[in-house]
Amino acid sequence: MEREGKELLGGKRRFLELRCRVLRLIRAFFESEGFLEVETPLLTAAPAPELHISPIPAGSSLFLSTSPELHMKRLLAAGYEKIYQLTRSFRAGEQGRFHHPEFAILEWYRLGADYKDLQRDCQNLVRFACRALSQGTDLTFQGAPLDFEGQWERVSVREAFVRFAGWDPGANPDEDRFDLDMTEKVQKNLGFPAPCIFEDYPARFAALARLKSGDPRVAERFELLWAGVELANGFSELTDPGEQRMRFLSVIEEKKRSEGKLYPMPEEFLKSLENLGPCAGIAFGVDRFVMLLANAHSIDDVVAFSGGR
Repeated sequence: MEREGKELLGGKRRFLELRCRVLRLIRAFFESEGFLEVETPLLTAAPAPELHISPIPAGSSLFLSTSPELHMKRLLAAGYEKIYQLTRSFRAGEQGRFHHPEFAILEWYRLGADYKDLQRDCQNLVRFACRALSQGTDLTFQGAPLDFEGQWERVSVREAFVRFAGWDPGANPDEDRFDLDMTEKVQKNLGFPAPCIFEDYPARFAALARLKSGDPRVAERFELLWAGVELANGFSELTDPGEQRMRFLSVIEEKKRSEGKLYPMPEEFLKSLENLGPCAGIAFGVDRFVMLLANAHSIDDVVAFSGGR
């Protein structure tokens, strides 16, 4: 116990102080941009069905929230135009250098916007925070310089795969090959020294994103990568309730086959889509952002406690 106290007071203190400053800056940025801060439930009866995300049960009929996304889009449908939230999310089976089963997440949503608007938001947010924190000093992450002021690279998923993996994923790539090459060949080469907008995912990986107007082979989805680390995942939202129901049903059936579990359909969310106009939303990893700015090896370093201890 004494050793843990010394670790929290000593080695982690500068990271936790930086974390506190980052959270204040995030709120200051969104307040300056006219966003309303909201809070949504941490317990939900029906999390968004997503193939590679496993919710954690909380009692007989509830789950811990894997993301505030569905509730926040219900607020958009009710007429809230610009909203953001700093909260906790929970996902089973996620533990490692960049993952925790419980983690801090920032999400924001805008009516009348698309994924290009979110990309500009990302650039403005990162520069706002880094300018306040760097105070003229050079930022580095694990030996790599970080340049938030320089030109941000913009590259499509297709271009990056052709360049670094040697193949074109098309609209419906083999999922295992795509995921493996993404991790081992593509992502680790992007975002040096400035952040990278990694955009236009194959249609197969649209998730809750709409397909691109004029090119249905890709979805209006992007990730923000910096020094090879994924910081954010955003998209122009799919607002067609019929199409979204079919996508959810496909995931529910696949998870039933692979996990032997039948997850509920988010009916309240699907009902709200009938009143939802064009919009965009994004999830931004707070722990990873602090880790980068702190030049820490792992998100374990920038949270007070990890692994439920």
